[in-house]
Amino acid sequence: MPRLAFIALAVLACGCATRGSVRSIRSDLADLRNEVALLRQADEQMSRETATAVGEINALEVRVKDLTALANRTTADVARLNTRVGETDESLKRIQAELTAKPVAAAVPPPAVERPAREAVRPAQAESAYGAALATYRAREHGQAVLEFLDFIGKYPKHPLAANAQYWIGEAYYSQRDYRQALVEFQKVLEYPSANGKVPDALLKMGLCYTSLREPGRASEVWTRVVGEYPSSEAAGQARSYLRSKRGVAPAR
Repeated sequence: MPRLAFIALAVLACGCATRGSVRSIRSDLADLRNEVALLRQADEQMSRETATAVGEINALEVRVKDLTALANRTTADVARLNTRVGETDESLKRIQAELTAKPVAAAVPPPAVERPAREAVRPAQAESAYGAALATYRAREHGQAVLEFLDFIGKYPKHPLAANAQYWIGEAYYSQRDYRQALVEFQKVLEYPSANGKVPDALLKMGLCYTSLREPGRASEVWTRVVGEYPSSEAAGQARSYLRSKRGVAPAR
């Protein structure tokens, strides 16, 4: 009996140990399942964050390309503006020279003209109207300047400044990049018999109009004409420079 009792106690002891091990294993399995679930959640979160980061990187790459293209366009615009500033400086110099030049003496009215007092103030009125139109042009109100210069020419078609007024009409259209109309207006300057002082400038700008219209051959023709017919003019010096540059197709004479 004692031996049987010992065996029974041993069996009971072994049974208790097995049940305890099972509970421990079950607990460990539960912990492992929790850890696996947490790892899966972390992996999913990382995948989402990675996808977001990739999207942001792609967006940044597109933005960098856009900014690079914008920078290139800005550089080109600055170069064009610098060229335009140089041309504007030359125009301002000519304007200042015209305003400071000695006025041309007015023709003596014939004895039979009535209201001599009114005729006597007409030259001053003409110069005042011309100066006002020129000021409008300098204020970059090109459309209004054209109207004022046309009004001046209509009232004083024989005035020595009429050719100058016609020239500035061409400049106004050129400033608005209406190169074909500017060509028409600059061509009219050549029709004034007393426009010798403005003909070289008008021809020079006609060449620039042809250049903008992608007609380099015709541009070269008028610049060559400036050099040949008005070699000592300031416009001739610029025409020689244009002819030597890529914008000209014929050598200066």
